[in-house]
Formats: sequence, C-alpha cells, structure tokens
Amino acid sequence: MRLSVIGCGYLGAVHAAAMASIGHEVVGIDVDERKVASLSKGEAPFFEPGLQEILTEGIASGRLSFTTDMSAAQGAKVHFIGVGTPQQPGGYAADLTYVHAAVDGLLPYLSEGDIVAGKSTVPVGTAESLAPRVSERGATLVWNPEFLREGWAVQDTVDPDRLVAGVPSLDGAPSEEGARTADVLREVYHPSIAKGTPFIVTDYATAELVKVSANAFLATKISFINAMAEIAEVTGADVTTLADAIGHDARIGRRFLGAGIGFGGGCLPKDIRAFSARAEELGRGESVAFLREIDAINLRRRDRAVDLTVQALGGSVFEKKVTVLGAAFKPHSDDIRDSPALDVAVRLHGLGADVTLTDPAAIENARRIHPQLTYVEDRDEALRGADAVIVVTEWDEYRRELDPAHAAELTAGHVVVDGRNCLDAAAWRSAGWTYYGMGRP
Repeated sequence: MRLSVIGCGYLGAVHAAAMASIGHEVVGIDVDERKVASLSKGEAPFFEPGLQEILTEGIASGRLSFTTDMSAAQGAKVHFIGVGTPQQPGGYAADLTYVHAAVDGLLPYLSEGDIVAGKSTVPVGTAESLAPRVSERGATLVWNPEFLREGWAVQDTVDPDRLVAGVPSLDGAPSEEGARTADVLREVYHPSIAKGTPFIVTDYATAELVKVSANAFLATKISFINAMAEIAEVTGADVTTLADAIGHDARIGRRFLGAGIGFGGGCLPKDIRAFSARAEELGRGESVAFLREIDAINLRRRDRAVDLTVQALGGSVFEKKVTVLGAAFKPHSDDIRDSPALDVAVRLHGLGADVTLTDPAAIENARRIHPQLTYVEDRDEALRGADAVIVVTEWDEYRRELDPAHAAELTAGHVVVDGRNCLDAAAWRSAGWTYYGMGRP
C-alpha cells in the first residue's frame, strides 16, 4: 500500500521506515530541509537502535523516500500524522499548532476514500474537531495512537503489544465508514495482526484517552516507588527490597518500580501535564488532580540526587570534580529533552562543581544546550581524577560493565551516588567506595 507520513521527527521517521520495512511504499514529508536531506541519504538524524538499518534498507529498496513537498502525499491511501505536540509556553496544555498545520497542508492533496490517521498524542476531543475538515475532502479521519518506547521504537512499531484505531462511530459502535476505515488499517498492520497483536477498534475519544491514560499510569507507578523512597530515606528502609517484595504481587508487578531520579523525555512529563490541563477544561480537573503531585514527586528526586552528592562531598561541591555518568533521559537514546540526568549535572555545575559528563550517545545534543559543562567521550577518561561519581542514566556501560575496582584506580575520591539504584551496592562498597543510593541505607 502507498502511505504518506507527515512529520519526520522521532515518531514520524521511525514509523515511515518501519512501514517500508514491512513492504509498504512510503513517503515521509517534513518542513525541515536539513532533516529531509539527512533522511534521504539514509542517515538517521537521531540515535535509535535498529533505525539506521531499516532506514538504509528502505532507501536502497526504493520503497522509502523523503521530501519537503506536501504534494507528494497525493496518491497515498493512508496519510499518517506524526508531528509533535509540545507543551505550550507558560502553560501545561498541549500545543496543537503542528497538528493543525499538518492537516491544513494535507487537505488539498486528499482524494475520495483516503484515510488520515493521527498518531500524535493529543488532548481528548481533538479528533472530533478535526474530522469534519477531513470529511469535506471525501476522506476519513482515524486516530491511531503510538505507544513507542525510546530505545525500542522500531520493535514497538513493527511488533507492537497492541494497536488501537479510533474511528467514526454511531451509538457506541463503528459506523459503516468507521468499519471500512478499520479494515484498511488492518491491511496496513497485517504482519503484526497475523502474529496475534490485538487490534482494538473504538471511538475517537477512547483512542485518544488510551494513550494519555497509559502514560499517566506509568508515571504514577514510577512516582509511587519514588515516594516510597522518600519514606525509606527517613526510616532506614531499603526501597529496592521493598519494590522486590511488593513486585511479587501479580496485581502490582515489579516492572517500572525502580526508584531513582525519576522520568523525563519528550513525552511522559508533557503528556501528563497536558492531560491535567485538558481535564480542567472539561470541568473534571479533580479526577486527575493526583497527576500534579506525581509531577512534583518526580521533580523532587532530582533535588535529592543533587543533595546526596553535596552531602557525600562534605556539604559542598564547590571546586570539586564530579563525574556524571549519563546525559540522555534513558539508555539506548540520545534524547535529552527534560532529561533528569542532564538537569542534575547542570545543577551541580551551578553549585560550583567542576562537572565532567559522559554518555555513549547524547554528548553532542547535550553540548549544544549546555556548553558550560565539560564533555568527555571516553568513560574512563571522564572518571580520571574525580572526587565523586554520580550515575544518572543506566547505560550498561555503567551498571554492568564498569568494574568498581577499576574505577577506584582512576578516581581521586571513592564516593559514588547511584541515581538509578542500578549498581551492586555490596560490590562497590567492597571495592572501597562510599555508596549512596536513592532510598537505600
């Protein structure tokens, strides 16, 4: 099937390349000429495992192309909207400027029977407001939210854990038009559905809520265990053992019960804030009022990581060399948007520390935003002469491959702050380190 993807940022580029990898003919369209030029040469503009390979393959096969010309969308059967929905400046609500611009730009090139499939994360009610404009062109709007995890985005696109299609509905069931639209999407995603991926057909509002409620639940689970870490820190309890114990309960589960410096990135923080803002607009702000506290807990853990480092160095980090391991908001990514790791590094620098930062993928992105820090690509070189080390992104290079005895030979001091509770505390202490964890004695 011929597809177009409007917006070739993180979501759009991955989706375009993944759709080409399963056999579709795909054109990606974006207003950013430099991004399009990079993608057209088969060069991934950001780090995402597996993307470079399917991008190169797609370009070489002729099934994948990129352009700045919106007219290239003409003739595609399904048009995916994958533009960003950032947080509004000075507020919590989502900025839908790019969504509206993408739809407006696409409208002249739609044909009778085309399908416009929104993938961007939007406030509930957005699809309902856009649908009439699409219908005027004889096309149909469907909302098909993405559930990508950075670092696993290619896998999550090609082999998702579920697919959701919000289609035109009548009396709680898909209309005839909605049923037809769902059938076309089943064709698009046939390889995944054939392997047993659930395909859920619902109305617009439910499809929009699936995405934001999933993010809200995940943020709540992460912040819950971080709240328990705060209690553990004043009682002497060990939050890691606590998480293990409650995680054995099948109703709770152990995944994402890892206490640390909290979540970040370009999605989770802004999505829960936008959800809160939309609930207020709907007159149901009290229903998700807890998300404000979730956000606050999450941000407090960054404060705690800085405080621990100051405490570990005797009450002041002024003119002390602190090596920060990690800049990306999570491993297997070069994304520094709202990165807790980079935030902690910048705060320590602001307190007078001589901060040296290293990361396997995100150094260049971090340097562009915060040139005041010292960046070193080689991990061991970054450790050399450090008074303290703080782990803030749980790359395998730090949590599994860094031998504490080897690290001790490189540093001037033997203080380690484990901002992700990802290190073997006993092993580091045995190697002569003073170990500080998050919610751990």
